[in-house]
Amino acid sequence: MASDLSNQITLTSPRLLDLESPSAQAAFTGKPAKQGLYNPSNERDACGVGFVAHIKGQKSHEIVQKGLELLTNLTHRGATGYDPKLGDGAGLLMQMPDAFMRKEAAKLNITLPVAGQYAVGNVFLPQTDANREACVAIINKIIAEENQTLLGWRDVPVNNSNIAHAAHDVEPVMRQVLIASAATDQNVFERKLFVIRKRIEHAVRALEFKDKATFYIPSLSSRTIVYKGMLLANEVGVYYTDLNDESVVSALALVHQRFSTNTFPAWDLAHPFRMIAHNGEINTVQGNVNWMAARHETMRSTVLGDDLEKLWPLIAEGQSDSACFDNCLELLVAGGYSLPHAMMMLIPEAWSGNPLMDEERRAFYEYHAALMEPWDGPAAVAFTDGRMIGATLDRNGLRPARYLVTDDDIVMMASEMGVLTFPQEKIVKKWRLQPGKMLLIDMEQGRIIDDAEVKTELASAKPYKQWIEKTRYFLSDMPKVEGNLEMAASLLDTQQAFGYTQED
Repeated sequence: MASDLSNQITLTSPRLLDLESPSAQAAFTGKPAKQGLYNPSNERDACGVGFVAHIKGQKSHEIVQKGLELLTNLTHRGATGYDPKLGDGAGLLMQMPDAFMRKEAAKLNITLPVAGQYAVGNVFLPQTDANREACVAIINKIIAEENQTLLGWRDVPVNNSNIAHAAHDVEPVMRQVLIASAATDQNVFERKLFVIRKRIEHAVRALEFKDKATFYIPSLSSRTIVYKGMLLANEVGVYYTDLNDESVVSALALVHQRFSTNTFPAWDLAHPFRMIAHNGEINTVQGNVNWMAARHETMRSTVLGDDLEKLWPLIAEGQSDSACFDNCLELLVAGGYSLPHAMMMLIPEAWSGNPLMDEERRAFYEYHAALMEPWDGPAAVAFTDGRMIGATLDRNGLRPARYLVTDDDIVMMASEMGVLTFPQEKIVKKWRLQPGKMLLIDMEQGRIIDDAEVKTELASAKPYKQWIEKTRYFLSDMPKVEGNLEMAASLLDTQQAFGYTQED
């Protein structure tokens, strides 16, 4: 689980990005431009999140159905518009259903490679034929340019007979793109898929076409797939008929019901994103995005190499706080950090001045604080890469997150208990996520990894304390040098040049 720093993306400190630009709300995002009291940079949500998973990684259709049931029972944490059928968004993330995809590919005369050597991308396409064809052409072209093999396209069957009129008006065309890998290493393939997706997003955004439906790629992976939309919680399993097929199996189901407080619902802003779903908000997102943009010129990666530059801009303008967080997490994982390592960097515990924390763990957080500022705010974040699934809570513990474990290796985490019913005699543990703590299930190892074990292993993997002591200097330790201060300008002009205000 410990990451090899020699293969990780190199993050250093500091160009700033203006999220409030009206151009940020182009047709690509489908949201209005800044106007009146509405500012798209204030997009926030407070929602219901949860997952159900099998600790040993045993895949079944029952897990998918339990995920949909959990989602339905989170309805009260979502929101509706003026039309009670108009949901703010809901969705489900699961592992790639290999048997199902093979069955569907065979109908199209497509032979899929072995599992892990092909990817499926769920794609939201524009409603108009010309715009849709332009997007498909870009996708096909970029796949070829990145030396991967396009296997074909599949139309995703949907049942939209009962969705709200407002959701129907902006409903995208649902299609799946199937891609074969040119590499034998699945991790290399996943990184290439990340690059392909970002290149496609940049190219489509440059078209600036106007269309009621939003172009968006909910997922493009060999490990996971996301079904989501501007739907009510109980509509996801009805709208996406794929999810009712018995051959759709998974060992995990991560679900989310959105409540977009004071903001706009949209097909693309429904959760889960590619790796996360969260209940809460990231209050520091403006600064986080600016700092990520500022690192652009100094960022390096031995595993991504020249592909790193193709990812920029990493975080597109006009995204929600959780979408921005997801983009950053994707980059860290693609750059060589393990999933729990990346989550500890982004949402650290309260470590500064904490006398109860051991020195190695505090050194870990202090070292990474120089590389990545915390994405802070009241948030419970569930995360997965298809092999691990877990959740972490902000350092103040301001969002609810409860979990239980059964004697037949089922783990359920949600915003509250009661969303799934289990016989009491089968429950072996029932607890809550505590401030700054992490719940992690490694399905390849087949076990729950305790918060202390996760963090102790990562903190002791490298000599962080030594690295800090070798590179940290205190002004009080510097030799004193006598000198005369001569100011080139008046005191007031100098103060103003350095940002002092009248109040200061």
